[in-house]
Amino acid sequence: MDQPTSTAAEPPRHTGTAASDPGWLHEWPQAWTGLMRAAAAPRNPLPQWAIDPARVQELQSRYVDEFRRLWTDLLDPDAAGALSQVQQDRRFAAGSWGENRISAYAAALYLLGARALLDLADNVQADEPVKQKLRFAVQQWVDAAAPSNFLPLNPEALDKALKTQGQSLRDGMSNWLADLQQGRMTQTDESVFEVGRNVASTAGEVVFENPLFQLIEYRPLTAKVHARPLLIVPPSINKYYILDLQPDNSLVRFAVEQGHRTFIVSWRNPDASLGRLTWDDYVEDGVIRAMEVVRDIACGDDGDREINTLGFCVGGTLLANALAVLQARGRQFAHSATLLTTMLDFSDTGVLGVYVDEASVALREATIGKGGLMTGRELASAFSSLRPNDLVWNYVVGNYLKGETPPPFDLLYWNSDSTNLPGPMFAWYLRNTYLENRMREPGAVQVAGVPLDLQSLRMPAYIYASREDHIVPWGSAYASTGILKGPTRFVLGASGHIAGVINPAKRNKRSHWIMPASRRRLPATAQAWLDAAQEQPGSWWTDWAQWLARQAGPEIAAPGKPGNSRYRPIEPAPGRYVRQRA
Repeated sequence: MDQPTSTAAEPPRHTGTAASDPGWLHEWPQAWTGLMRAAAAPRNPLPQWAIDPARVQELQSRYVDEFRRLWTDLLDPDAAGALSQVQQDRRFAAGSWGENRISAYAAALYLLGARALLDLADNVQADEPVKQKLRFAVQQWVDAAAPSNFLPLNPEALDKALKTQGQSLRDGMSNWLADLQQGRMTQTDESVFEVGRNVASTAGEVVFENPLFQLIEYRPLTAKVHARPLLIVPPSINKYYILDLQPDNSLVRFAVEQGHRTFIVSWRNPDASLGRLTWDDYVEDGVIRAMEVVRDIACGDDGDREINTLGFCVGGTLLANALAVLQARGRQFAHSATLLTTMLDFSDTGVLGVYVDEASVALREATIGKGGLMTGRELASAFSSLRPNDLVWNYVVGNYLKGETPPPFDLLYWNSDSTNLPGPMFAWYLRNTYLENRMREPGAVQVAGVPLDLQSLRMPAYIYASREDHIVPWGSAYASTGILKGPTRFVLGASGHIAGVINPAKRNKRSHWIMPASRRRLPATAQAWLDAAQEQPGSWWTDWAQWLARQAGPEIAAPGKPGNSRYRPIEPAPGRYVRQRA
């Protein structure tokens, strides 16, 4: 599921920034609500927890000592001490915080209290899910309570109001009213971007559509292409153009430039008419149907009817399910699979686990499990809460308290373009993955009418994970190497869920880790793999391109036009479906 350690590309903050519809006006403390609901649910006993009194006394003593030092620094004009540490936090890094001793003291006192509360949460003796939810709820409250979030306590905002004779406050109120009217917080200057013009702009044609998705075939950029085409399955939880933002950071364009005849699924943004779609529908009428059309268009009757496939995040989970269904039916025609930040084993779901328990899943099943929508607003709110300082409060301060317009940033434009999900599909996914982790067990669940067995997949696989990914912990992505039984290459990239994936080769930024060529077998554990891995400078894209070239077959003349006699172009890329707003 898609946007903390670090996650997406580091956005420009307000003078510095962040991402995703926060839904902060109405949905903020969902994790705490989930904890209380679970406690009150029938047959769910109240969570048992305690704190060692000796540890409480130790934390209390440390708090008093640090508070005493803060008070001493405040009274001594020549003292720096603890107050100087305030500016190490980027919320209080501006000079106005340090120049005003009262503001610096308020920030320092807040940071002291925040550390104490989080230390208490960390020292709770309870089951891990309870501890995780408790700490998450405390972190939400702590981040919301920062003095930088309140106009009377924020010297930056007050200074700007004085210098602009109140214009910044008028602008902030206008920004707030505009966001209230549109139902989401503005994170970037949206007027700069337009889907099809400067994002999702790689040239191509829609060559197939059904009520669930459009299939885009991209125009070749080379005289020859590889015989086996590439089908990309993006996550259905986001718009596909995260993989095709702008020409210099487009994975789609990179694949086309490497001589691959490239297709991508553009999922429809569901409305009420699609509110009964299931996980099976996404596998059968979505991924499998797209695979069949790509094979028919690109392979024809020349005998080579295999294709290469790539899935990103939930798109990778859907792809793996589709491949296993085809395997069970004896119809496998995928030559290889690339899985980017994908979970097949949900033993460790990271911080997203705070939103999933029996009570919350049962509630989803009862409300939207038979029909309805999981709205894009609610999904975006959940993802924003994973990094509230970056994804919520940064905009409260910048947009509203200081009256600023966020700078243009393509990733944030995409991140605000949220999508709905059909309720039955979403509820099934939550129960069978995050809650019960049934996909990894052969035959434990049925998909599209057959028992699902991911271990039956024996095609070459390329598995990529991001080291600081909070949505798909890299160890969870590595667990797929123990499920898939074909020759598997695992690569670990730097940064988070989005920035790790969208790391263009031409920019030569960050790094990635690979196994030495001398190692033939992957270690049993993620840590053992990392201990043996070698860090390489630059993007993992180059490594993937070399691997994919070996799977793609001989080069043939590039097609002169998209589609074929059966699947004719419908409209230019990016098509209608991607333009539908939630």
